[in-house]
Amino acid sequence: MGKAVHPKWTGRRRPWWRSLLAARLMLVLALLGITSVANVATGDQRQRVHSSGGSSSKVVFRKAGCDIKGNINERGEHIYHMPGQEYYLATRVNPVRGERWFCSQWEAWWAGWRKAKV
Repeated sequence: MGKAVHPKWTGRRRPWWRSLLAARLMLVLALLGITSVANVATGDQRQRVHSSGGSSSKVVFRKAGCDIKGNINERGEHIYHMPGQEYYLATRVNPVRGERWFCSQWEAWWAGWRKAKV
């Protein structure tokens, strides 16, 4: 009677792609780490835009040079007003309601706000 040999130890080698599948978690974590380091090294602006200002009452006062007003109207639309527009002076920023100041049109657009039509 011969010994029973476990199929895993038959001497056959696994294809290279099966090894990659077995190590996919480590591969994904390594790729995420590389992209995170690359974002920090290049000064990626997306992270800073979403973390600065927030939509809560953390930021009550605006930063110098950030004079674009982010306003939420009665219908819940997120609209930003530029200096010189018709309703700019009448618009008030209430951080408790989620309204905020922006430093650039790009920042407002990236945060999901649209420009006032008038």
